[in-house]
Amino acid sequence: MTSTKARTTALITPIEQAAQDEARALAREGRTAKAIRRLRKDSGLGLSAAPVAVDLLTQGHALPTTYGEALETLRALDAPLVVEMADLLGSGDRDSAIKLLRERTDIDLAGGYHLAMELSGQFDGR
Repeated sequence: MTSTKARTTALITPIEQAAQDEARALAREGRTAKAIRRLRKDSGLGLSAAPVAVDLLTQGHALPTTYGEALETLRALDAPLVVEMADLLGSGDRDSAIKLLRERTDIDLAGGYHLAMELSGQFDGR
């Protein structure tokens, strides 16, 4: 059974389109372990989220290729989390926003930082 955290992380971690295409092809050839390694190499996906990402790709899902797309996906999956992060960012507490995101997902530190900065940029632009 897939954990919600792993699924969310797989859906909000940007992965270059070429890596997605290659992993999808490898998985369809039955080379799932190599597909997982391919995604992990370029994305920062952890051991729990990478197999979920491969499953999503083979089921026809598109994963984000940018942090902007990842943020929109996060909004669709967990709007209250994005609101909490925006409140923290609005009060100047970037570190707490990143920590909150990392607690609710399995995203790595760099990914959490980039998603928070993407949200901060949208917040500043209002």
